[in-house]
Amino acid sequence: MNCNFPRMQHRRKPVNFQFVCLVFPLSFAASVCTATDGMPATQERTIIPHPDPIIVDRQLSLSKLVDLTLEKYPDTYWLDALEEEATAITQRSQSWIAGAPQAGLRYQEATSGTLHYIDATVQVPLWNLGQREAGRETGAKAEASAQFQTVATKLRIAGLVRSALWDMSLQKIRYEQAQAEITIFEQLLAKIKRRVELGDLPRADELLAQTELLQKRAVLTMAEAELMHSRKRYTSLTQTTKMPGTFQEKLVALTEIQQNHPALQAVNSQIERKQAEVDALKLVGSGQSNVAIGINSDSFTSDPRSNKTESFNIGVNVPFGGSAHIQPHIAALNVELNRLIAERELLYRNLEQLHHEAEHNLEVNRVELGIANELKQVAEQHLGMSNTAFSVGEIDLIDLLKIQSRTQQAILNAKERAVMLERDQAFYNQAVGVMP
Repeated sequence: MNCNFPRMQHRRKPVNFQFVCLVFPLSFAASVCTATDGMPATQERTIIPHPDPIIVDRQLSLSKLVDLTLEKYPDTYWLDALEEEATAITQRSQSWIAGAPQAGLRYQEATSGTLHYIDATVQVPLWNLGQREAGRETGAKAEASAQFQTVATKLRIAGLVRSALWDMSLQKIRYEQAQAEITIFEQLLAKIKRRVELGDLPRADELLAQTELLQKRAVLTMAEAELMHSRKRYTSLTQTTKMPGTFQEKLVALTEIQQNHPALQAVNSQIERKQAEVDALKLVGSGQSNVAIGINSDSFTSDPRSNKTESFNIGVNVPFGGSAHIQPHIAALNVELNRLIAERELLYRNLEQLHHEAEHNLEVNRVELGIANELKQVAEQHLGMSNTAFSVGEIDLIDLLKIQSRTQQAILNAKERAVMLERDQAFYNQAVGVMP
């Protein structure tokens, strides 16, 4: 066992910290901090002050936490814009005319100044056959796409929240284990000091135990720093210092990626909307037809050549032969459409890969947890025998420290595997697209 002092790596400098309160839903947690109505009940002592308080709110569920995080997430600006766009498309399709009408006024006067003509017209764009219905369909697809994008974004945020919560759980376990090891080695050092004073052990053993204790304190400092970093990541993501009292999840029964996976539905809705845009654009054809209604007046003149009458006229403009001009626009939409189709195929492959990895991690951790628990039991029995052997002088202190280190590592591995199994169940649910 290496009993030299560890080389300290540079870490970012912590800042002031008042108190923190953190709870984890695991029976083996060394210390649990309780809270009522979101108020901290106990105070956590730290080596270095940190401004990273986490308060347990027993009324806050995991699903509610995801909803609150989504409300404050930057993507909401984009999601709101999608809703506004869908509303605008729908409102346009509800109009009776295909575009903004135009008004025109023409005045004509003879050089003599006695003959005047006034023409006034109003020109109104008309919907082509089926074009208005296509616009309504595009609006409906845009609205559905906006909703599916919201669901997909919520699932992505749920994955981030799940990861942040379970990261805090793992860091909490490591921190508590480091604390427990400090207590064990302080007790061991006190026993060694007494035996040194009695002459049973050499002074070198006391120095060796002190070295080991200092190393454990360095480990505790780093474990505390990692715990505080994980808390800061959580608060930065969720924009809250509250966390649920429990966030364990039941493993869903899905065994493969379903077509109603939120990520797949989101990209499928984009494809359907883009196809609706292509269909609507094709119905524009060579352009919009227009109807023009006007009046002509020459009654405001005294010239004998004037008819002194007002006339009414109506005309229709129908464009034709302009398909070559609209084809580039249709081709551009088709490029976007096929890009989305390609993204969907890649997404499905990625989802299958993530599902396989999540499933494999679950299987591995179930086996690893059983092995870790057995190793823990064997290591604890060995440690008990070694303590007895050391007390009667059958083994040296350095041998005892090695056994002690292996035992504590076995205990930590068992605790970590239990947390990782709970975490991997949540990650499996995430992989198959199940919300908390």
